[in-house]
Amino acid sequence: MKKFMLLIVVLSLGCLSWAGSARQDAVDRLNNAATVLHEIMQAPDNGVPEEVLENAKCVAVVPHMMKGGFILGAEHGKGVATCRTAKGWSAPAFITVSGGSVGFQIGVEGVDLVMIIQHENGMQKLISSDFKLGADASVAAGPVGRHASAGTSWKLDAEVLTYSRTKGAFAGIALDGASVRQDDDSTRAIYGKKMTPRRALTGQIAVPRAAQSFLDAVRNAKAQAIAKAD
Repeated sequence: MKKFMLLIVVLSLGCLSWAGSARQDAVDRLNNAATVLHEIMQAPDNGVPEEVLENAKCVAVVPHMMKGGFILGAEHGKGVATCRTAKGWSAPAFITVSGGSVGFQIGVEGVDLVMIIQHENGMQKLISSDFKLGADASVAAGPVGRHASAGTSWKLDAEVLTYSRTKGAFAGIALDGASVRQDDDSTRAIYGKKMTPRRALTGQIAVPRAAQSFLDAVRNAKAQAIAKAD
């Protein structure tokens, strides 16, 4: 009986340790995503154009997507996403990105991925929690700079615009073939239960305190873009 009770205690401590670690990982990801957006928008003559942010239905950020590699694949990168609602930007959904390639990157230590979901269909795909870029939702390299060129088709054609930042260089990329799914572990760690992305991204739940820095960065991104454009 004593051995059984000891086993129960050990398992319980292990579960508590895992829960604490998973929550800290999720909180760190939210904070890192906020930092990525802020730094990108602070760069002179760089960043996501004002027009793109104006039309954004959702914003997703995958900070530090991969460490090392020859041909960069989004191998189990973890990120966060938020969508516009009638009351402002939604509580975050936690996502994973896997597969796809963004070209040759030798000796890369960290890659930041930003996805701007432009159209309602793209938003619905993100809410569904399991879709593939280029197959289920059209994707294109996003324009970069103070303003998006009116002569390009970015606004009409692509449901998702994608960007990467590598060693300080920020540019639009075509991330065809990458799968986007819900990160159940991080969702449970922050919200205390399993939950669909739909509940978070459609504004059905309150924004957790840990997500404030990320949502502030999303809200401030447009203001930063306007300031650079003036």
